[in-house]
Amino acid sequence: MTLSLPRPRTLLVLCALVCCLFAGDAFAQAAQAVQAAPAAAPASPSLPAVNVGQIGNQPVSMPMQVLLLMTSITLLPALLLGVTAFTRIIIVLSLLRQALGTGQAPSNQVLLALALFLTAMVMQPVFDQSWNAGIAPYLDKQMDFRTAWEAASGPFRAFMLAQVRENDLMTFANLSNTGPYATPQDVPFGVLAASFLTSELKTAFEIAFLIYIPFVIIDLVVASVLMSMGMMMLSPMLISAPFKILLFVLVDGWVLVVGALAGSFNTI
Repeated sequence: MTLSLPRPRTLLVLCALVCCLFAGDAFAQAAQAVQAAPAAAPASPSLPAVNVGQIGNQPVSMPMQVLLLMTSITLLPALLLGVTAFTRIIIVLSLLRQALGTGQAPSNQVLLALALFLTAMVMQPVFDQSWNAGIAPYLDKQMDFRTAWEAASGPFRAFMLAQVRENDLMTFANLSNTGPYATPQDVPFGVLAASFLTSELKTAFEIAFLIYIPFVIIDLVVASVLMSMGMMMLSPMLISAPFKILLFVLVDGWVLVVGALAGSFNTI
């Protein structure tokens, strides 16, 4: 009697069935082990949840929350320019580069970095007061959003009011038909921001004028010497640029300018 061996294809099918049976048992044991295992350890503490997704008692849909969040992010540069010391600092640094006649040196990136760091240094007390007065209590759920907003914006309003000229404030108050104001808290934010920007522009150009004077004198002296020597075809800017850079370096001009900018802001 002869025995017939199964074909190779049949052997493969049988092996696959056996593997499936063992795999099913293994998965079943793993599932039982997971169910019998104790509860996982609690997750590490996270930042407090900030829930502003409602207006009054009515919840706001998620697409609307995302839209509001993206809109607020796009307004951050405008807030940086409108309520901080950045405007005055970057204008003075830009006009200083023009007075030196060095073209694009230092570059825009360097000037922006210096302006941002100097702005952070000047605004650090305002940021600390805003955090302690409104942001921290709101994150700790000790204050509602409206009250926290008013408390956090108070130091920024005080900083802007300390820099605003009365003439600029009255001009925008008349344009908006909202003046006169009994107290500084009655000034609308739009009027305050506009008057603050115009005041900062005027102050920045006044500082830049004082910076320009010694460099203009050097240009006049060099131009007069070249004309007296009959070298009228030679550009005075080409000769005066090294002398202006040498003068600026000898008097430690960057430290003087940065120190004058930081000290030009009125304290709260």
